[in-house]
Order: sequence, then C-alpha cells, then structure tokens
Amino acid sequence: MKKYKMLFAGESWLTHNMEVKGWDDFSVGGYGTEIDRIHAAMDEFAEITHLPSHLVGEKFPSTMEELKTYDVVILSDVGANTLLLHPLVFTQSVRFPNRLQLLADYVEQGGALGMMGGYMTFQGIGGKGCYHGSPIEKALPVDFLPYDDRQEHPEGIDLKVDPQCHPALKGLPEEWPYLLGYNKAVAKPGAQVAVEYQGDPILSFYEYGKGRSFAWASDCAPHWMPPAFCEWEYIHLFWKNMIDWVVQR
Repeated sequence: MKKYKMLFAGESWLTHNMEVKGWDDFSVGGYGTEIDRIHAAMDEFAEITHLPSHLVGEKFPSTMEELKTYDVVILSDVGANTLLLHPLVFTQSVRFPNRLQLLADYVEQGGALGMMGGYMTFQGIGGKGCYHGSPIEKALPVDFLPYDDRQEHPEGIDLKVDPQCHPALKGLPEEWPYLLGYNKAVAKPGAQVAVEYQGDPILSFYEYGKGRSFAWASDCAPHWMPPAFCEWEYIHLFWKNMIDWVVQR
C-alpha cells in the first residue's frame, strides 16, 4: 500500500527552567517533543514530515503548490499566531501569504486537513491558540469558542462509541481508553460528529468544497491522551481510519 505523504506541524516545545538554591540560581534550557508517539502510531501508513513548532513560522508552506505535495496536513498544539506571523512580517513588515487562508483554500480545492486539540490549538489555554474567527475555521468541522476552551478532567473521561455511526470508527471497539481533557467547540451544521462527550464533539468530520477535514478535540499525546491510549492496541487503526476518510482513499 502506498503511504500517505503527511505534513505534521507542531507537537514540540522549548523549555527554560530556573533552579534557586539559597543565594544562587541557574537556568537550564531544553527541547521536548512527542513526535515519536506519532511515528509509532502512523508510520505504517504515512510518510511523515515533521515541522516542529519553532520552525513552523518560517518553514511552513506558503504556496498552494507546496501544500499540494502532501496528501494530508495536520496541526497539533501550534497556535494561529505562529502560522500568521512569518519572521518577514513580524521583523520587517513585509507582506506575506495568510497561511490560515491558504489551508482553507487547500481543503476547498481537494486537500485533507486535521487539527488535534491541545493547549495551543482550537482556542487553547488562556485563548492563546487564537483559531476562533480565523480563516481556517470555515474549513474545519467545528466552530471555536472565543475564550479558553479547555475542559480539564483529572478524574478521566470514558468514551463509549458506536462503531457503526461513521466509517472512521470501523473496526474499533465501543469502549476506549480514558482521556484527561479536551477542547470544547461547537459542531458546524453539516459536520459529522463521530464521538462526543456530554454533547461536546470529540471527533468530528467535515466536507468543505472538494476536500475534507477532521477535528480531534483531545491531544494526540500526554497529558490529555495518557500513555494507555497512545499505546492502545487499536491506535494504528484509530488514526488510519481518520486519515483514510479525509484523504478520500
């Protein structure tokens, strides 16, 4: 089977920690990513190009020709500002393509798009994801809230699904591992909500123009998606079904 060409943007972070010991202190920098979990879950069906969050602003495609070299584009825990504010715009006031509009156009022309939930997608922590009202919103199955949309569930939420209600659930069991949170959003008219929790769409799909999109409102890695979910025996099929549907293969 030919693998999908996937652009996976985000899912990484830089850290700056300070330790204070009496009179003295020192700082430690670091880099973290959960992309290895994505590779473990998707490598059997996708050829993944990972663009870490700190490179998205400069390196994310800015033309339709570049985007169309990929079968599917996924945004994960990277905010709208990172895509909007290319260094040329922010440091030199040079005009530059609006890549959120470009992504919407990509879907409309037949492309496949997915957005993972997290602290910097949907509207995100403190509203810093900033996707509410942005051009990409019209190409996704949900409308974002205009404020911090996190639903933190330290007690865990148990999802029970009907595998017959959507093709993307085919072959999956009715009971899934627990999640620890998600981004609250509102399903658009015409969206296909495959999984919900207390009326909130957790997994939803949408047809926009000639293309398709999905929104997975929880994370694709800890902490919202615990290791037990990441290493679930069905995790490969879970992601593959989603990608199959949006790519229309």
